[in-house]
Amino acid sequence: MSEPLPQLQDPRELRERAETQASSLPPLLARAEHLAGTVLLGDHGRRRSGLGDDFWQYRPAQQGDPTRWIDWRRSARSDDRYVREREWQIAQSVMLWVDQAASMRFTSDKKLPEKCERARLLALATAILLIRGGERVGLTGTLLPPRRARNQILRLAEFFSVSNPGDYGVPEHRAMIPNARALFVSDYMGDMAEVELALTKAADRGIRGVILQILDPSEEAFPFHGRTIFQSVGGTLQHETLKANDLRDRYLTRLAERKERLQSLCRVTGWQYQLHHTDNSAQSALLTIYQALDRGTA
Repeated sequence: MSEPLPQLQDPRELRERAETQASSLPPLLARAEHLAGTVLLGDHGRRRSGLGDDFWQYRPAQQGDPTRWIDWRRSARSDDRYVREREWQIAQSVMLWVDQAASMRFTSDKKLPEKCERARLLALATAILLIRGGERVGLTGTLLPPRRARNQILRLAEFFSVSNPGDYGVPEHRAMIPNARALFVSDYMGDMAEVELALTKAADRGIRGVILQILDPSEEAFPFHGRTIFQSVGGTLQHETLKANDLRDRYLTRLAERKERLQSLCRVTGWQYQLHHTDNSAQSALLTIYQALDRGTA
């Protein structure tokens, strides 16, 4: 017996979804560009002589230096010959994974951004800074390999605008580029075994990066009392209790254990762990991420 053919989606529904997702691109790009602009970029080169385009310093010519290296204009101003050295620069590949699952759409207050909104903003602003610094940026997996082109930012924004249907996301660990850097952004409320697998595979290939955990402040405080119905954002999980406050200590203990597990995993694999709450400044989080990624290249 043959399997039934999948039903085609209503074109009107598909168009409405596409328009809704597309409408979020300009605001996201504008916010990310503005956020990136608030972070002062220092010299991103590797601060040593070698192959590159940017001037670094003059030094006295040494025995064995090719004649073509000598800067005759600078040398004419003194009795010595000087070599014009350029800064050593190698474009690195940076891979991004942003959790687009339903749990990231949670917010406890209309005045606060959803976790996914903050995750997309920080990831895209990080990409803007890195691409401006000459790095190649893309997504984990095979859909969008790292590139330096300005259009890459638009492609990233398009991918970040699409949500995943599942309740919880897991890192993509296919096609990892050896010796690259990476940024994984999630609430990490899903399967920790998949996170361990992804970071272990990354470490095996010499990849270092940042684990950014984004949480809503209510997820840290657990401000629930009395009769409460807990339901996942995707609607697949539900739990009702008459005494929510009785669950508080157990919940906070498990959350602390999950954080410690993430931090321990980062220590073992050489990654860096960062925690961000949606009621805190996006600017300070971006600066921390950027500095952490830069330290990872030392």
